[in-house]
Amino acid sequence: MPTNRLLDWLRRRENLRWGIPFMLLGAAYIFTAAICTTLINQGWSEWLYLAFALCFYNGLKLLLFGPWSLILLARAWTREARARRQNRLRQPQAVPQH
Repeated sequence: MPTNRLLDWLRRRENLRWGIPFMLLGAAYIFTAAICTTLINQGWSEWLYLAFALCFYNGLKLLLFGPWSLILLARAWTREARARRQNRLRQPQAVPQH
């Protein structure tokens, strides 16, 4: 599914910041699913349930990934800060000469 590829792209460290904006795409999927149910209730083909299921599932994945991306981003920041701190401690301190 295209949303699986999108989520794989979003899970990369440099792309985690896009998790919240892509929640809007998830909202669009949910809105499309709502339109499908409205059309079904108005007498359209029940095959739209398939489109409803796909849109709802993809929308839910994107909506739930937004907050999860913030958690992953915070973990990456702490991991990077820890690595910078350890690198600073490993480097020899310059001794001032008089």
